[in-house]
Amino acid sequence: MNGADATEMVIPVTAAQMRAIEAAAIASGAVTGLILMERAGAGAAQALAARWPGLRRAVVLCGPGNNGGDGFVVARWLALRGWCVTLFLYGDPARLPPDARRQHDLWRAMGDVRPLQFPDATAADGAAVVEALQGAVCVDALFGTGLARPLAGLRPVLAAVRAAPRLAGRLAVDLPSGLSADDGDVVGGDPALVLPADLTVTFHARKRGHGAGLGPVLCGDVKVVDIGLRPWDGARDDGA
Repeated sequence: MNGADATEMVIPVTAAQMRAIEAAAIASGAVTGLILMERAGAGAAQALAARWPGLRRAVVLCGPGNNGGDGFVVARWLALRGWCVTLFLYGDPARLPPDARRQHDLWRAMGDVRPLQFPDATAADGAAVVEALQGAVCVDALFGTGLARPLAGLRPVLAAVRAAPRLAGRLAVDLPSGLSADDGDVVGGDPALVLPADLTVTFHARKRGHGAGLGPVLCGDVKVVDIGLRPWDGARDDGA
């Protein structure tokens, strides 16, 4: 059995269990949060390149947390391999978590960060994203397993991306933004506040929401990337 197959065999986890696994790995000193973010973003970028091999255009939507940090890694990985990358940030760079801020700064040394109005995006924000999306893959790195509130502030952007013409495809980093990691429901219940994906790349293990509720419809194909957390999988018992 190869590594990818072994990873697929890991039992799905809740958001709390995934946090416990990551915390145990970091506490051991064997890895850092920055290393895990680098592995996750690189794995997502590789999956994107494999899924859309003929393309060289991507638009990366980064959020204000660590999911956004993964998105900065995706952008950097693609740009270093000749892709044309446009990146939008929904949030304040100064308030990003430390690892995400580091990834922001690494990307900023290579390319621009185009702001989306925060906390309430506008129709103009949505139009700017759609313009950039012509013939591109949209990378959704807005929100992942930590999402606790509906994405009402992003409604114009979500609507614009969902309706964008000439969009090559949508890749979600860990989860489609707006989807609950635990039950597969749309956070807040409004189906307009989620961004469906053609491919979802998640890390270490599937989240329960990938296979429950609306998860199978909204996630598209789900690929699990091994980021080196298997020795700490037992820590999930602390996060049940």
